[in-house]
Amino acid sequence: MSAVVSGRFSAEVSDDIVVLLIGARINRPWRLRSLWLVASAMPRMLRRLAAEPELGLLHVESFRRGRTTMAVQYWASHEQLTRFATDPDLPHAPAWKAYMARLASTPDVGVFHETYVVPAGNAESIYAHMPVFGLAAATRHAPADAVGHNARARLDGARERASERAA
Repeated sequence: MSAVVSGRFSAEVSDDIVVLLIGARINRPWRLRSLWLVASAMPRMLRRLAAEPELGLLHVESFRRGRTTMAVQYWASHEQLTRFATDPDLPHAPAWKAYMARLASTPDVGVFHETYVVPAGNAESIYAHMPVFGLAAATRHAPADAVGHNARARLDGARERASERAA
């Protein structure tokens, strides 16, 4: 378990970032073969992404609620995410192909993803007495006072820094 960092912190985001919510829901728990096919795919992908940071994954947080598991992934660019998803030599494309061939026509396991492309200057966060987490783990964990004392100040500051970099 990560150590709690006392105080107020924020994520200092200097570039565009891509947030991917990806997960699965077990609809028929008795269908073990279907479960295994889906459940074994994500750990393989995450191991590969951890071993090769140049693929673009900055950080991942995983969650489970009942029958649903979800990973919140932070990517350096949409291009890198798309390449990882479609390159047949990387683990996502073969896993997706297997899912489509064996499970797409059954309701055994549902899958989902949502992708958000967040331009620089359009994200803010606050973490009070938390381990380094989420967006701050993907970018730069900074004292909140250095980034802004409230949400509006943090977002205004992020926009200002983004426009300075663009100039």
